[in-house]
Amino acid sequence: MRAFLSRCWPRTLRGRLSLVALTTATLLMVILTVAFNTVVQRHLQHQADDELRTRGAAVAATVDTSGPRVRILETPGEELLDTNVWIYADGRLLEKPPSATATGPLTRAADRLAAQGGRSCVTTHSHGPVRLCSRPVPGDKGAAVVVTALDLSPYRSSADTLLLASLALDAVMLACTYALTRLAVRRALRPVRTMTEHATQWSAIASKERFGSVARPTELAQLGGSLDALLDRIRALLRHEQQLTRELSHELRNPLARIIAELDWWQARPRSAADTRTTHEAIADAAQSMRTICDTLLDDARDGADAAPGTSDVLPVLRRLADRAATTEKVTTEKVTTEKVEVIVTGQDDGLSAGVPDALLERIVSPLLDNAVRHARARVEIRARARPGGVRVDVTDDGPGVPASFAPQLFQPGRRADPGDGHDGAGLGLPLSRRLARSAGGEVHHEERHGSGATFVVSLPAG
Repeated sequence: MRAFLSRCWPRTLRGRLSLVALTTATLLMVILTVAFNTVVQRHLQHQADDELRTRGAAVAATVDTSGPRVRILETPGEELLDTNVWIYADGRLLEKPPSATATGPLTRAADRLAAQGGRSCVTTHSHGPVRLCSRPVPGDKGAAVVVTALDLSPYRSSADTLLLASLALDAVMLACTYALTRLAVRRALRPVRTMTEHATQWSAIASKERFGSVARPTELAQLGGSLDALLDRIRALLRHEQQLTRELSHELRNPLARIIAELDWWQARPRSAADTRTTHEAIADAAQSMRTICDTLLDDARDGADAAPGTSDVLPVLRRLADRAATTEKVTTEKVTTEKVEVIVTGQDDGLSAGVPDALLERIVSPLLDNAVRHARARVEIRARARPGGVRVDVTDDGPGVPASFAPQLFQPGRRADPGDGHDGAGLGLPLSRRLARSAGGEVHHEERHGSGATFVVSLPAG
């Protein structure tokens, strides 16, 4: 039964609302129809009883009980009064209708009413429903009773006609209710369907269009507000996903370039076992660097606030980055150019500690160092020192520096001061470095210099 009801239950909201409206209207129509026909039947029965009492009073006026015997007076129109009339005196039948027999069902019913005395009515059946009412005849001597009968078939026929008419009216009303409900619900849900289609389209293309710009009813305005919030969240997630993809691509390019350069260098001419071992170590280091990059950026993308922040020894991490930059430069210069950039790490205290993990510190400083090595003429200096409540790392190069007109756009993703300068880059390293520093409670900014070159400052909490 449950499976049958489940199959019969409409799957659309319009069908369900229409079915609920139809069911409610049906229950209401049934109640009203039953109540109406009950009232009609009672009214018709009261009409029949009134007619019987009136006829009984007219017949009682022709019965004389003043003498020693009960007499029936002769009156004009006696044939009409005697129709369906029984007269009793002291329990004896004095007169009955010509069409009734002494043992017929109507006569037996009249006998029972006369024996009961008083005024009472009863319904019996004899070729159809018949209503009988008794009426005592007032008098000092003798007890006379008049019983009148009335065929209820015309009344029942009227009641049946009214019942059929009410059922037909109910059917018409229910059909109209169902049709109008479906039409009204369809018109009411049309904006919802349109909003759903727009939301699907806008979410797929990350559109800036929203529902709040159009005046709507209160309910749809609330729905539009919820959809706008959902679209904003989807857009933010898509933007975050695109940003993560770009950052991963940007950060993985350097270690991948190291792997390709090492393989090209190793295949250029026959190498000794020591050279091969060195190449393998460089490739393994680059692969490990790629793995660390992926883990660091993915952990940051998950917003793992429940994880411990961790600490790192600043100078060992910076020296490792400098050695890696020097190795990369050695391979590149052998293949492409004879220029070599010197990377120097200076610090006040070897025990300097920052409140970020080693991998995150690498990812914050690495884009700044790569950028400095790319634009430096001969020297890059990384200087680390303590500051009140934290650690400061300066990355300085002796290159051309940052154009004053480009400084406001320096940390905007995808922006480069001179896209045609011949350097390989996508304009994502500096924004990534600042974002990762801020996620750890720090900051990255560009420090203006009056001389040549550029200086980027990393501020991090103390470990």
